[in-house]
Amino acid sequence: METLAIISQIIIAISIVIVWVFRFDNIVKEFKQYELSDLTRNMVGAAKISLATLLVAGIWTSEFIVIPALIMAFLMVCAQLAHFKVKNPWSKHVPSLILLLLSLFVAGVHSGLIG
Repeated sequence: METLAIISQIIIAISIVIVWVFRFDNIVKEFKQYELSDLTRNMVGAAKISLATLLVAGIWTSEFIVIPALIMAFLMVCAQLAHFKVKNPWSKHVPSLILLLLSLFVAGVHSGLIG
């Protein structure tokens, strides 16, 4: 299970970097659609990139994993709510839903809830 958790940590981190660095123009459009401020967008982005970094660091230092994974899961729940708010199609929900599930899986494995 731990190997799957490490793979999940890497998938989460790479996904966050791709979306928040290389596809930032899309993020700007989405946050405008959600009627959220630039400050909110920047704070969410900084938080997600920081959490992704901690998840990668957690590969070597496991005490960095549970809290960042749970906070990332919370941010993905917020993303789901934003998608519902603007009535996006389900295809827009899928990426954050997958990252939510992966984050919960990582937290579960490293907290001992998933064996």
